[in-house]
Amino acid sequence: MMILRRLGRRRSPGAISTATVGLTTATVVAALTLTACGGASSAQDAQGRLKVVASFYPMEFLASQIGGEHVKVTDLTAAGVEPHDLELTAKQVGAVQQAGAVLYLKGLQPTVDKAVAQSHSKHVIDATSASPLVDHHLDEGTQDEAGHSHQDAAGDPHIWLDPTRYAAVAKAVGAEFAKADPVHAADYQRNTADLVNRLDSLDADFRTGLASVHGRSFVTSHAAFGYLADHYGIEQIAISGVDPEAEPTPARLATIQKAAREHGVTTIFFESLVSPALAEGVARDLGLKTAVLDPLEGIRDGKGDYFSIMHQNLTTLRAALGATS
Repeated sequence: MMILRRLGRRRSPGAISTATVGLTTATVVAALTLTACGGASSAQDAQGRLKVVASFYPMEFLASQIGGEHVKVTDLTAAGVEPHDLELTAKQVGAVQQAGAVLYLKGLQPTVDKAVAQSHSKHVIDATSASPLVDHHLDEGTQDEAGHSHQDAAGDPHIWLDPTRYAAVAKAVGAEFAKADPVHAADYQRNTADLVNRLDSLDADFRTGLASVHGRSFVTSHAAFGYLADHYGIEQIAISGVDPEAEPTPARLATIQKAAREHGVTTIFFESLVSPALAEGVARDLGLKTAVLDPLEGIRDGKGDYFSIMHQNLTTLRAALGATS
């Protein structure tokens, strides 16, 4: 019989608990003071580059690829930090307020949402406007830290794991950069087209690579791969919900155990930015292997980028699902 283990989340160094997601009044006041002391804010840095603030890695990658040499990108989420854990400093709030352009995903990071609401930038790109969110609820609830059962909040934020959705966001970023910095509009348009072409090729690689797999179901530690699964006709079976902080209920663990056996699952996947303890416990109970399937919420130690990690995810999925060619 599977035993429910209460497994605490091992946070990355510097991560802050989501229990304190609100920006404090002191932080906001300090940020406003920094802005006032610096005089009128400028959309460009000393080298004449457009100042861009991105909320976390998938947004930073788009900004850097599309902006190229014409932008100075600040990523609010440090490398190795789980994005849901972010709480902004006064300096970061000030950077958002003074940015020439802001790129974020509304609803993922409450502290960023509050800072953006106070931003003076005329060029704010919300990724969910280019690719609206879809619900990927579990059949059973998960538990919060107090042990209360609940369902996932509406809207799965992991749109970047579907290359076609990510391409839609890229187009929105390119168009807004061109408005913010019309002198370099042609370069932004060209960079956007190049990036979209690469995303189209990645989409084709996934379609081809997953067409010949024997299995169609995979188990992950949390429900980050719903868009990918929907787009390529495979099934995600998630231990925890869209919110990686939530723990599975005993009913959910029983469902995972049954589904894994029925679908011939060979591997339980965990992530690169969180503890593998939960996935390892489930795998041990079922006598299965574990492996990393990276949701690309951040890059640890600067290893790889969006495209290299997505291709690694494809290789990992093909192996777990029994690709025949």
